[in-house]
Amino acid sequence: MSQNKKVAVIMGSDSDFPVVSGAIKTLKEFGVPCEVHVMSAHRTPAQASEFSSNAREKGFGVIIAAAGKAAHLAGVLAAHTTIPVIGIPVKSSTLDGLDALLATVQMPKGIPVATVAIDGADNAALLAIQMLALSDDTLADKLSNMKDDMEVGVMAKDKAIQDKVAQL
Repeated sequence: MSQNKKVAVIMGSDSDFPVVSGAIKTLKEFGVPCEVHVMSAHRTPAQASEFSSNAREKGFGVIIAAAGKAAHLAGVLAAHTTIPVIGIPVKSSTLDGLDALLATVQMPKGIPVATVAIDGADNAALLAIQMLALSDDTLADKLSNMKDDMEVGVMAKDKAIQDKVAQL
C-alpha cells in the first residue's frame, strides 16, 4: 500500500542549505517527493504557522525543520500541525550547535519534536522515510535493502581489517 505523502524540508535561513542538502538528496534517492522552503520562526512566524497548519491538507506526511542558534523553528511548526516534525539542530559559530540542540529537543509536553544529531540531515530524512514507510510497502522495502547494503559494507570492511591484522 502506498500513501504517496511528501516531506517538507524547512530551513530557518538559506545558510542552512549545505546541511539540509543531505536530507534532500536522501529523500530523492528513495523517491520521496519533497518541497524545500526558507521560513523563520522569528522573522516570518505567520508564514511558518500558515504552512504547518495546512501541511496535512497539502499532502505532507512529515516536516523536517533545520535551524541554528535559538532554533525555535521545529517547535513553531509542531505547534500548528498534527503531523510529525523532525528537528535538525544546525551547528553555528555560537556554542557549536549545542544551543540549537537544546532548543530543538527540549519541547513542552504536548508539542513533540523528534530531534536528530547536530547537522544530522541524512538521519532526519531516513527517519521521515521510516515514518512514511509505516503505510508504504515500497519505501519499507527500500529501507530494508539499504540496511542489507550497510551490513554487506561493514562485513567487507571487517574482512579487510582481518587481512591487515594477519599481515602484522
